[in-house]
Amino acid sequence: MLSRSRGERAMETESEPYVRLATLRQLHKVVTDLNTARSLADTLQTVADGIVAGLGYELACVNLVRPDGDLVVAAFAGSAAAEALITGRVGSRTSWDRRLSMGEAWGELRFIPHTEGWVLIEDDVPQWHTDGPEPRFEDEWHPQDRLYAPMYASGGGRELLGVISVDRPRNGRRPGPWGQEALQMYASQAAIAISNARLRANMQRALVRLEREQQALRASEESFRQAFEYAPSGMAIAEMGGDQHGRLLRTNDALCRLLGRPASAMRRYSFADLVHPEDVGTLLRTSAEGGRAEIRLGRRDGSYVWVSLRNSVVADTADGPRFLLTHVEDIEDRKRHELQLAHRASHDALTGLPNSAELRARLSSRLCERPHAAYATDIEALDAAYETDRGFRSDGFDFDTIGGRPYDHHVHTVAPDSEIDDGAKGLAVLFCDLDGFKSINDRFGHQTGDAVLVEVARRLTTGVRDGDTVARLGGDEFVVLADGLGAADAADLAVRLRNAIILPIRVGGRGVRVGASFGIGWASCGMSVEEVLQSADQRMYIEKRSRSKVHRRAG
Repeated sequence: MLSRSRGERAMETESEPYVRLATLRQLHKVVTDLNTARSLADTLQTVADGIVAGLGYELACVNLVRPDGDLVVAAFAGSAAAEALITGRVGSRTSWDRRLSMGEAWGELRFIPHTEGWVLIEDDVPQWHTDGPEPRFEDEWHPQDRLYAPMYASGGGRELLGVISVDRPRNGRRPGPWGQEALQMYASQAAIAISNARLRANMQRALVRLEREQQALRASEESFRQAFEYAPSGMAIAEMGGDQHGRLLRTNDALCRLLGRPASAMRRYSFADLVHPEDVGTLLRTSAEGGRAEIRLGRRDGSYVWVSLRNSVVADTADGPRFLLTHVEDIEDRKRHELQLAHRASHDALTGLPNSAELRARLSSRLCERPHAAYATDIEALDAAYETDRGFRSDGFDFDTIGGRPYDHHVHTVAPDSEIDDGAKGLAVLFCDLDGFKSINDRFGHQTGDAVLVEVARRLTTGVRDGDTVARLGGDEFVVLADGLGAADAADLAVRLRNAIILPIRVGGRGVRVGASFGIGWASCGMSVEEVLQSADQRMYIEKRSRSKVHRRAG
């Protein structure tokens, strides 16, 4: 069996941050879709569709645990023929337990290679068979490979809700660590969505009974009370209208435990009193009927926890809507995981610095396509505005103009004159290339080289101000973004950073040295990100050639 070439693996590694970012965005979209389904059946189909649409598999099947413990094929995506063949068929729990104990454990996932899966062909689990050529590479997907993602209910009991089966990765290879983690995270979110769909169904049935069965009001209230009190997620009932609008009337034990506050104390608050200051606007924009929001609520100890709020109106037949029913779900773990994934997708794994994609994003946010106005200062731009007629809209209200153009409130980035230091400030782009780093790698190995890169990253970060950006482009190239500098300031910064880098670095009991060449470029509106980086790169090579090899060589 063949293995992929070093060049193929290198190309794959270079594009990995972009693949991760694209995967994260697609994963976020399909996870969001899980919470929009209205019924349990819609949720199950959305789970299957999300695998095919967002995770790179051609076929996906959702097997749901029935009350008797067996698993039924509840949803299928990717093949109408296979869907017609196995949807609704049942596999015994014994056979499923056997499958989930075989093969290789990839975290929560279970992978059964074709070399072991042949013994499962005759068991009673519904399955489909795909044809295809024998794999040519060691990590290529075999038509008889099996990959399962169990879905467990929230809490410590690890109650099995169902199993997601996937087949035929679009890239033709077994998923790597990133793909495995994405599938495992999706299965976790799918389990939450299925549990919530069941909870919503129970709550909706309780509300329908409250509206349609006035004569059985007491029985309906008791049913609602039990669903409310014993719900695994937080629940709250709040006042609607009047002077006490939003005040919490009743909270269940799950919400009190989540926020660390007794029920008696909760009745003194509204969610507006508990929300994080930065999330007040989000809460206020959330509608009463069907509104949902992800915000942070304050705990008794002063910390905050991420929650998902979902509102429903409990109507009274006599007076109209009276109470607001809010479902509060703890999403702290998901938010933390999303932040970790986002950080890993935008930062260099070795040094922890922003990577090339993140650097370009930060630089792009400071640039616009229109070159800076031909006014030397903001005062001159304002003076020019008063020398022209003010603009008026068709409704009679005026809008701001500068120099006859509508003012877009964008603060333009301007490059100071590199020839004359007239005090002008701009966004300096320092392109750093290490001198002598290759010889260290060749003499002492990549482990020593990695340690040097980590130390250089630390020294660069220590040598800049808070708010400046130090990023690793790749290899031994780094870029520093420093705003508010003049030409002399940028030159002084380059000297300080070079002097910090050339000091000996202790690795494995030996001292090694690297040199550094810096090129100073300037970001300016009207330039593209690539033009800005290329300008700094060219200046770096000019500076490198202008110094003798003796001064550039590592010590």
